[in-house]
Amino acid sequence: MKKFSVFSGFLGSGKTTLMMALTQYHTARYGKAAMISNDLGEGVTLADHKLAQLGGCNTSQITDECICFCRDVLTERLAARFAEGCELVVSDIPGFGVGAQEHVYHGLAEAYPGACELAPFTVLVEPRNLALLRGGQAGDMGFILDAQLREADLIVLSKCELLDAREREEALSWLAGRYPWAERLPVSAKSGEGLDALCRALREGQASMRRPEIDYDADDLQNAMGSLSEYYLQYRALVCCDDFDGDAYLTELAEAIRRAVREAGGEVPHCKLLAWGSEGDYGKADLLGTDRPIELAHRFTRPCTDLGVLLNASAVCPDETLNRLVGEAVAAVSERYRLELTVFKKDHFGLGE
Repeated sequence: MKKFSVFSGFLGSGKTTLMMALTQYHTARYGKAAMISNDLGEGVTLADHKLAQLGGCNTSQITDECICFCRDVLTERLAARFAEGCELVVSDIPGFGVGAQEHVYHGLAEAYPGACELAPFTVLVEPRNLALLRGGQAGDMGFILDAQLREADLIVLSKCELLDAREREEALSWLAGRYPWAERLPVSAKSGEGLDALCRALREGQASMRRPEIDYDADDLQNAMGSLSEYYLQYRALVCCDDFDGDAYLTELAEAIRRAVREAGGEVPHCKLLAWGSEGDYGKADLLGTDRPIELAHRFTRPCTDLGVLLNASAVCPDETLNRLVGEAVAAVSERYRLELTVFKKDHFGLGE
């Protein structure tokens, strides 16, 4: 079996966390699986890819371009994973991903027939964004959320541990009424609930190869694209003392970015901050909105003396403004912790450019 599935979904829907949990679960119970991280930064190491490496996953990355438009590279990655015995490979797609069903699935089927078997096109939606969509409060982003879900063969209600039984049933019922052609599964990467059902759906199911009617020139799509900027930063932090708290540093840095972007009138749908020290020890903080608390997704187990740091952010904020705000936050927080920084890579751009 050589199955491939795209995991689409809005920023912060939990794609990376679920791909990590899924590939590990599948490898332990069904057969070898791997994941591909994809984002748009030029020549950068993705926080998702590094996180997956630290977590022990079979992982690779595609940068500089969306998998919608680099089929040769994607096919090479898939062939390498299948050659090493993988039965299932999953890849995410950058935060909008609208049109991936057409560009990736139909593109692969037409250009590389027989290269792999296409599993159901999978779209994640997490409770908060789903609530905004259901309530008509998602603004320009509502078009993106709806378009992604209209492409789905399989809808995953991610982070389902955040909902009680009644809330979960109401969410699944609404999804069934709005997108009746798609299978729906509640899944929690945190607790493991639904992972087996997801494995079976991908192993046993097939892509529908539907071509949903989506207006890619819609004002809502263009407005959303034009308002979003991306930021990537990789640096080394040399610590001056033996009791440095890496978790506190990441949390304070995320808070500083949240406060600065909010005061500038912007929003941060997703900012990932990953730091790692010796012997594979690492910490990760997530900022999933300027009105939400910082999530410390993984904690260091010991004080750090030398850190590698990756920061990937998507924000509703002008590119140069985001570059200035994040740069100032990194400098100010690092100075308070008396860190000596060496920047290796930085990239930033507006998606509407």
